[in-house]
Amino acid sequence: MSKRDLYEVLGVEKGTSEDEIKKAYRKLARKYHPDVNKAPDASDKFKEVKDAYDTLSNPQKKANYDQFGHADPNQGFGGGAGDFGGGFGDIFDMFFGGGSGRRNPNAPRQGADLQYTMTLEFKEAVFGKETEIEIPKEEECSTCDGSGAKPGTSPETCSHCNGAGQLNIEQNTPFGRIVNRRVCNHCEGTGKMIKDKCTTCGGKGKVRKRKKIKVKVPAGVDNGQQIRISGQGEDGVNGGPPGDLYVVFSVKDHELFERDGDDVFLEMPLTITQVALGDEIEVPTLHGKVKIKIPAGTQTGKVFRLRGKGIPNVHGRGHGDQHVIVKVNTPTNLTEKQKDLLREFAQITGSQPADEQTENFFTKVKRAFKGE
Repeated sequence: MSKRDLYEVLGVEKGTSEDEIKKAYRKLARKYHPDVNKAPDASDKFKEVKDAYDTLSNPQKKANYDQFGHADPNQGFGGGAGDFGGGFGDIFDMFFGGGSGRRNPNAPRQGADLQYTMTLEFKEAVFGKETEIEIPKEEECSTCDGSGAKPGTSPETCSHCNGAGQLNIEQNTPFGRIVNRRVCNHCEGTGKMIKDKCTTCGGKGKVRKRKKIKVKVPAGVDNGQQIRISGQGEDGVNGGPPGDLYVVFSVKDHELFERDGDDVFLEMPLTITQVALGDEIEVPTLHGKVKIKIPAGTQTGKVFRLRGKGIPNVHGRGHGDQHVIVKVNTPTNLTEKQKDLLREFAQITGSQPADEQTENFFTKVKRAFKGE
């Protein structure tokens, strides 16, 4: 059975450029690849397309085919089944996302994410605010419009890789010729060379600037939490989308309030008289002052709960509570009159003086040691 003309197999004319041959091959390889096309003859057509590309993509093989056709006298030496040329790698790149370990350096890539730490006062975190920050980031150079070339000039196609951004390194092994594809070290994979570099960006195409960005701090945000501002990270590469900006919050402590989730705690100092006789006091909250009644006989450590006087939930699920903890202050530097009044109070209530309580305590300890 006679073989079809290789140019006919790929659907191109003789003299077609290397890029056009590659495009035609990729289109047909996608169409007939067995993982995609389940037709009975798809596998045979795929092999035919691959064999045609293996020959026409190799300059030496192509020259021999153009001269001798299928009757190439060199066929069988350094070719055939042992030839793992560029076409095999292209199939991996096409269907398995570069499974052979290669990545197209000119493919669009998303820009890097940025992080900014914002310090907030306690109440700014509670109630939120709108503010403006400045972040350093790389942006397209306005002098060269991102090309990296001096105005009036343009980047040139790399003469080493012919704009492919990759070089094919051929090695002859006992198993045949192996072609390794590597990033071109002359153009660093871009496929372009810049002779006259832009003086503003030094040929990078980007410059570092400080950009102002508006930030809306949500009410109720807590220490260590963050928000994402989409598209405000570094610019993408090769037309890829920009990265994101993450704003991380660092919240300062408050002189009165202590936070636990959406709840706040306040330690309220009261005198012995207030807790003994009862009182009505004003308590500071994040939302203003509130009056609460202190019942007579309130003990130190007693907690009063003020519903809804805490911190708004950052997800909009109501407010936390405020917990007021009573702390009784013991008076110091008493006058003699105050001491006499307290002694009189102790006698009335039947309380023992401190020296008698101490004596009774040590008496009990002695008895414990004697086994009485």
